[in-house]
Amino acid sequence: MEIATKTKMLNLLGLRPTGDLGPLTGYTTKRGRGVWYLKAPPKEPPTGYQIHYRNLFRLVAMTWQALPRSKRDDWLDAARRASLRITGYNLFLWYYHTRDLAVIRTVEHQTGFSLLP
Repeated sequence: MEIATKTKMLNLLGLRPTGDLGPLTGYTTKRGRGVWYLKAPPKEPPTGYQIHYRNLFRLVAMTWQALPRSKRDDWLDAARRASLRITGYNLFLWYYHTRDLAVIRTVEHQTGFSLLP
């Protein structure tokens, strides 16, 4: 089945997934249409900078998974209660990349959750 047919089927079902899915990459246009194309292999190996940040994201994701469920729920609820336009996981990820303690303390103060030890 060709890519255009698969895209139409996904749109018909009301699905607009984005990112990589098997050999395809998809995104949604500004007008809301789903676009899919065959994934292009990288032309060059990743740089040291890219490898560093991939490893950093991997480490933060493993740290998130190692948190007790109750602590993850606190991050999720704090992001919701603070009316942030990101999830608690995204807030956690952002904090561990920036280490901006003032922002997290503000979110804690506004929501009543204790996010950091």
